[in-house]
Amino acid sequence: MKNVKFKKENLPIVLILILSAVLNFANLTIEGYGNEYYAAGVKSMLVNLKNFFFVSFDPAGFVSIDKPPLGFWIQTISAKIFGFSGWSIILPQALAGVISVGLIYYIVKRSFGNIAGTISALCLAITPVFVAASRNNTIDNLLVMVLLIACVFISKAAEKGRFKYIIISLVLIGVGFNIKMLQAYMIIPAVYVVYLISRAVPVKKRIKHLALGTVVLVVVSLSWAVIVDLVPAQYRPYVGSSTNNTVMELILGHNGLERFNNSGMGGRQAPGEFRNTNIYGTQNQRGNGNAQNGNWTNRQKTAEDSQNGNMANFSGGNGNVPEGMKLPEGSSGGRGAQGGGMAGNFGGQTEASITRLFSKNVLSDQIVWFLPLAIFGFIAGAIVEKLKFTFDNRKKLDLILWIFWLIPEFLYFSYTKGLFHQYYLTMMAPPIAALSGIGLVSMWKLYKEKSKNITWLLLPVSLVANGLVQLLMLSYYSNISSAIKAIIISSLVLCFISSTLLIVYKVVKKGNLEKAGNIKLGKALTILAFVGILITPAIGSGAAINHKVNGTMPSAGLELLSNNESGNFMMGRGSGGSGNDKLVKFLEKNITNEKYILVVSSATSAQDIILQTGKGVMALGGFTGSDKILTLDEFKTMVKNGEVRYVLTGGMGRGSMDDIMNWVQKNGKAVSESQWRNTVESQEEKGYSDFNVTEYDKNTDTKYNYKNDNSGNNSGNNSGGGPEGMNSQVLYDLKGSVK
Repeated sequence: MKNVKFKKENLPIVLILILSAVLNFANLTIEGYGNEYYAAGVKSMLVNLKNFFFVSFDPAGFVSIDKPPLGFWIQTISAKIFGFSGWSIILPQALAGVISVGLIYYIVKRSFGNIAGTISALCLAITPVFVAASRNNTIDNLLVMVLLIACVFISKAAEKGRFKYIIISLVLIGVGFNIKMLQAYMIIPAVYVVYLISRAVPVKKRIKHLALGTVVLVVVSLSWAVIVDLVPAQYRPYVGSSTNNTVMELILGHNGLERFNNSGMGGRQAPGEFRNTNIYGTQNQRGNGNAQNGNWTNRQKTAEDSQNGNMANFSGGNGNVPEGMKLPEGSSGGRGAQGGGMAGNFGGQTEASITRLFSKNVLSDQIVWFLPLAIFGFIAGAIVEKLKFTFDNRKKLDLILWIFWLIPEFLYFSYTKGLFHQYYLTMMAPPIAALSGIGLVSMWKLYKEKSKNITWLLLPVSLVANGLVQLLMLSYYSNISSAIKAIIISSLVLCFISSTLLIVYKVVKKGNLEKAGNIKLGKALTILAFVGILITPAIGSGAAINHKVNGTMPSAGLELLSNNESGNFMMGRGSGGSGNDKLVKFLEKNITNEKYILVVSSATSAQDIILQTGKGVMALGGFTGSDKILTLDEFKTMVKNGEVRYVLTGGMGRGSMDDIMNWVQKNGKAVSESQWRNTVESQEEKGYSDFNVTEYDKNTDTKYNYKNDNSGNNSGNNSGGGPEGMNSQVLYDLKGSVK
């Protein structure tokens, strides 16, 4: 009988794990290479151990990916085993998503029982941003998995006071640092607070354990960075997105302070990232027109401007597309579709505030589906466990663990003015899911008890509040299909009616639900109400199975249903690579012994060619085109030595290589477009290059006029971002230009 009981008890989590696997793996090949910048890096890392260790972006080892190595090492190993493909490099993240669902079940069940663990696992499995991140080669869900394993050990450390457990937990966070740098440290407040308030060992011993553990954490975190920085620059790739070719500066700058403020270190902004700036920016700003896989962030606009104005912000809204520009089938120009959905990029839509994650932007639809339930759930859990300063049991400590994981991240995403991706929100999914499971079980306990206070109201009120937030999300996406709207509204009506009946039933029974019959009906109503709030996020997550998510900014939810594909566009390129076919054939035919088959301004222009050829392409300015990697004299030496021959000017750049590109235009021989440019591509670019936009700054009463001028040699001077940076590209042959 024990075996039968065991199987019955574990059947729900088995089904949930299967559901998670379906959401993460089904039809995964539609995602292509996902983020092509990272995919090109993995292909380059397969070339040799040097590229592998230094996470080189290109096969020739010119510049590195601007992230730490561990996540991409895992992807490279997967590609080595299964062969390089989009599926093989996304596989580790999809698998990490399923494992994370199992981990949260284990952690919550360990303290709060099987039902709480099952609910938590289900909530995590169907959270849209969690599914989107699992179906992409961004490495955030690998980090989530590692941090959840760290939670297993910090929970044991707090319970038993064993030094080895706190060390293992902090080592794992250090491992997480080598996946996503400082993002891993967002769990540090939870880990330190939980261990400090635990009662298993005296406080002096706890402090000593944490002090020693911190040393271990720092050593593990910086191990790779220190090794790389100790290697002379001439023997390794340039550290991408750093200002001084060191990983330490990358940690503190691009992947550090820039995540918290507007200006960052050197003013860089990564392609596709959101910066909540005063939208019209600084002098010299030509619009932050960075792209990766065809996704832009131009001058940020308010929601009203994005919806009604011309297409100065290329990431969406109902802007006018310049003649000749081609949007992919099913796309509405990026982040917003005609007739509803999100308009424009997040950064310019919503001021930093406590309500940001509930407002009309591209963040809310990804993460808030169970947030009200989690908040009420923590309150209920605290009441049931009589949470106060004496934290003398595992349940109390785990409650603190989850709330201290959630609060710092909620505040960060609500108030940060730095740059970020919406898929970073997957970091919030585990604590929200855990507190939802813990909370629902705790609220049921309060509801069924006979008590004179009103704490029993937490159950129906939390379900109604959660349903109202989901209804608010639906109001932001007016253009989804009528059938889906009907299903969502019906499910929310089910939630509201069931929750109302819970209140009526409790009042009628005068609080006495201890009798079996009363308990059964109360349970049934609770289950129906909970099912009502599961439907919408499940639909949003399931959308990723049929609709390709954005490679650079993966997201699911109603936004994906609204836009069909969440925003892949830039003249029809960025995910297919067909625009470079003729160029690749030309290079393969004419290249001889050059180390680099092509020089381009940034990784955006290089990644597709690397994926097609597997050969060295020099991204002269690194990721965004802002890295100052070579001087003009160094570049001339490379030309003289026969390391480079062909240079493609124009494209996305940030001005760091203007002197080199100007020299190329003066000394190189322009190659006829008929030899290397696709006809359709040329027409699209002409349509773009002729486009003219006027933008109005309400704050300064100033008009900005953007006109892309491709006449003469001006194209080379427009290497900044935005409309002036996406100029007509010209291929130059430098053979014989340096004697």
